[in-house]
Amino acid sequence: MSEFVWACALSDLPEEGAIGVEVAGLPVAVVRADGEVFALHDECSHEEVPLSQGEIYDHTVECWLHGSCFDLRTGKPTGPPASKPVATYKVKIDGDDVLVAVS
Repeated sequence: MSEFVWACALSDLPEEGAIGVEVAGLPVAVVRADGEVFALHDECSHEEVPLSQGEIYDHTVECWLHGSCFDLRTGKPTGPPASKPVATYKVKIDGDDVLVAVS
């Protein structure tokens, strides 16, 4: 069973964008896209750079370094050069709190 941990305030998230936070010692990108909130491991699987600094569009985050793209819902790469997925985490919204389950 997953334990939800506070990650950030919903009001801290841009309307379309991401922030990087630490949850239970792990780097997590919390992303708002198309009115939904997602959480994924905040490290590109191709080069170890923060995905939270990438561009967000069409349920996708694009790594700023080499352009690897990942589906926010599944963590699967949707464009090269990345070939390995990144972990995604369950998200729960409680008022203005964004809670994430990283285990």
